[in-house]
Amino acid sequence: MNTNNTDSKYIEWISAEEMHEVTKQWLSDLKFIADEQKFFQDLIKNYTIQLVDKSVFADTKVTIDALEKSKNKTKNLLAAIKRHGNDLEILVDGIDQLKEEKTYKKKHREFISLMSAFFIEYQTLKTQLFLIVKKALKKENQQRLL
Repeated sequence: MNTNNTDSKYIEWISAEEMHEVTKQWLSDLKFIADEQKFFQDLIKNYTIQLVDKSVFADTKVTIDALEKSKNKTKNLLAAIKRHGNDLEILVDGIDQLKEEKTYKKKHREFISLMSAFFIEYQTLKTQLFLIVKKALKKENQQRLL
């Protein structure tokens, strides 16, 4: 059986329009995540007393720190993706700038990996946040019943 080792050059084959659509989707996702992070901060503020309880404080502190880092990363990614979207002009201006076009496509490929890793990391953070708030709410409900 003969297998070929193929180096994925998918980005070389997608059009400028498709890259633009992907970039717009990333921007939309990042804006949504930024809003979601504000929601989580409000949630944490509303349940501060329950979250500083000894039984959940260690997990809470680590997760809140991770949320803060994620907020900063989201802000930085949002700015970088906006710049990347604006730089798309290199591909559609009708001028042959092979070096710049190749650099843009390479950067887009890097953003694909970066965004994929960020989304996975953020999903993990969301899960941790929900688990911590869930623990705090359970504890509050148990205390209220007593």
